[in-house]
Amino acid sequence: MSDKKSLSEVHESITTEKKGWRKILAFLGPAYLVSVGYMDPGNWATDIAGGSKFGYQLIWVLLMSNLIALLLQSLSARLGIVRGLDLAQASRNAYPKWVNFPLFFLAQTAIIACDLAEIIGMAIGLNLLFGLPLIWGISITILDTILLLFLLNKGMRKMEAFIIGMVSIVGLSFLVEMFIVEPSVKEVIKGFEPSMLGGEALYIAIGIIGATVMPHNLYLHSSLVQTRKFERDRKGIKEAIKFNVIDTAVALNLAFFVNAAILILAAAAFYKNGFHEVAEIQDAHKLLTNIFGNVAPALFAIALIAAGQSSTVTGTLAGQIIMEGHLNLRIQPWLRRLITRLLAIVPAFFTILHFGEDSLSALLILSQVVLSLQLGFAIIPLIHFTSDKKEMKEFAIKTWAKILAWISALIIIALNIKLVIEEINIWKAENDGWYIYVIVIPIAIIIALLLLYIFIYPLINKHKLKVKVPHGDALEIATVEKIDYSRIGITIDFSKHDRNTIRHALIQGGKHAHYYLIHVVETAAARYHGQTVLDHETQADMENLKKYQENLAELGYHATPQIGFGGTAKAIAEISHKQNIELLVMGAHGHKGLKDIIFGTTVNAVRHKVSIPVLIVR
Repeated sequence: MSDKKSLSEVHESITTEKKGWRKILAFLGPAYLVSVGYMDPGNWATDIAGGSKFGYQLIWVLLMSNLIALLLQSLSARLGIVRGLDLAQASRNAYPKWVNFPLFFLAQTAIIACDLAEIIGMAIGLNLLFGLPLIWGISITILDTILLLFLLNKGMRKMEAFIIGMVSIVGLSFLVEMFIVEPSVKEVIKGFEPSMLGGEALYIAIGIIGATVMPHNLYLHSSLVQTRKFERDRKGIKEAIKFNVIDTAVALNLAFFVNAAILILAAAAFYKNGFHEVAEIQDAHKLLTNIFGNVAPALFAIALIAAGQSSTVTGTLAGQIIMEGHLNLRIQPWLRRLITRLLAIVPAFFTILHFGEDSLSALLILSQVVLSLQLGFAIIPLIHFTSDKKEMKEFAIKTWAKILAWISALIIIALNIKLVIEEINIWKAENDGWYIYVIVIPIAIIIALLLLYIFIYPLINKHKLKVKVPHGDALEIATVEKIDYSRIGITIDFSKHDRNTIRHALIQGGKHAHYYLIHVVETAAARYHGQTVLDHETQADMENLKKYQENLAELGYHATPQIGFGGTAKAIAEISHKQNIELLVMGAHGHKGLKDIIFGTTVNAVRHKVSIPVLIVR
């Protein structure tokens, strides 16, 4: 049976059986991974634009966005703790199967949009710090896939330490920059007073909210809280909720201070000096150099690289959660992360090659618009699930929290709809192409109708919903009969593992079974010429197989050598089919991490190519 736990590689990998402040520290971590999404390059772009054009006026918008994010993230953590499901898994259980396909597609599109922003941000940071061309900077970001695989294999605590380290670099960089630019404390405090917004100030405020509350963070948080192992009784769940609220409050408030620092930096450095049209991150860096010399812009670039690096790690984790949750589909972790990264790199490459490096800022803004489209599809189900007293029992959210959550959802969705409509109108004014009426507007209408369906369905189908467990229902075992295998395949690789693999196979079949000793020749000549190859390795391998055959014959066992050629998994599967093998016994070497990538995962590949039982011996 496959493990269907959310982020199963690290599920319940961190124990919380500690006392006092050590117990609190054991729960701290998940929200820090989430918080990096609140200070990614998309946030930088909106914060710099807001600070340079309107000074400290929009700080209150940042605070409001942070409070909304704090509420929604705490709901996400509550869902994961109480029900042991992430948001994607809960959606698969609650909504019809056909709905989960567009939900997955929209969520994956949002993650690609997020990843795109991180790639662009990191490439810009490398360009500003080392003068590396943007196209090379984008190419380097593909290495994040290997970094993430390495961090996961080291355990969740190591990954959290890495992310907290990156966040600390961002925070310290801006703390130092605050001393350099010396903002007016009085004016900063005045910026927390809500004010009427209109025109461009409203547009930037919408961008700040859209860039702050991100859908993939809601999926991510509901999964990450499950890395903590605690007692599943009333006291344990209540305690886990409390400590995760503390974790969320600390982490998101730190993210708020970073965002506020970026806006304050832009206001103090640019707005006060008459530079009101700082449109891009590169412009901000250039002006910092002109005004303050080399220290501030260097810190600015380092912080941008750290923000981009940490955000990509959490974005690709969210991609895993969404694919496994909505589609119940699992592929190799490194492959899944590589696909996510490539899907984000392709549009960045295309933009640079076709439109030039100056167009990356427009692509960054577009990624935030795409992101805003998906937000409602995460928020609405989340509020429905955490309000459900049947499933959440005493841990369902209170009426006041439910009202605040729906108001927050309404504000975000209304502002995001306004943003999308404005963008479509801009496209119409600039292009007036047929595709806007034939493709863009119909897609927007379909997405809006799907959003309405997501909202209404749980309300009218509450009594009909049957909650599905991740693995399905248990079956009756009935009578158990002994299985006699008469044709058993044994994979041979002429290593120290062979003896153990053969021994386990002989135990299964005894002396009445016939054994097939399977070895695959993987030389270049074997891959090209197949069975006609007669190179030294093939002849030596056949001789060695015959020695095993003779050795087994002396012990009273019947065996036949079988040589395969080319791809290991394919050759083993072909021999198994051809010889009508009933049981396949394979040795496993226990490769992990990078060794899996280098040496391959033969056992998994064979398992998917044959329909017979496979016994794996270590």
